[in-house]
Amino acid sequence: MARNINRKLPLSSDAKASLSEGVLSITGAKGELTLIVHDAVKVSLEENSILFNPKDLEDKTSISMTSTMRSLTINMIEGVTKGFEKKLEINGVGYRVKVSGDNLELSLGYSHPINYKLPQGITAEAPTNTELVLTSTNKQLLGDTASEIRAFRPPEPYKGKGVKYSDEHIKRKESKKTA
Repeated sequence: MARNINRKLPLSSDAKASLSEGVLSITGAKGELTLIVHDAVKVSLEENSILFNPKDLEDKTSISMTSTMRSLTINMIEGVTKGFEKKLEINGVGYRVKVSGDNLELSLGYSHPINYKLPQGITAEAPTNTELVLTSTNKQLLGDTASEIRAFRPPEPYKGKGVKYSDEHIKRKESKKTA
């Protein structure tokens, strides 16, 4: 059996949890997030903690979903108290990004600029023309948005041109040699 399912998940002082009809809500200084609890998981709220238990200890799905619900709730608590951040770098001659409200205008070497509307809950800022910082309370939505932006022009291995995560390492290839 998984070890985490018997541990209480502590709530920080500035986060509050509520449970109603299978929906767990976490509220904090940065906003509110909700999670639909899986049918195979029992959730109980206490003073400053949340406890997740499987409904059936013999069912592997129930045990694994208990750990999954616990991990998702940990991310929700961190999101509403601290928030999440993803940094993207844009490399290439003439490649740049411009932020205006919830719209991004990306110039990535195509004949036209790419206009991208950010989903609700994501904020962006561009400290320079080649850096983009995305912030959100929802970790999953933030990762999806960052991967969509990266997919417009993934980094290529020869010159490293394209959109990459700031902590990503591009394995470089040597160019073709002529004799």
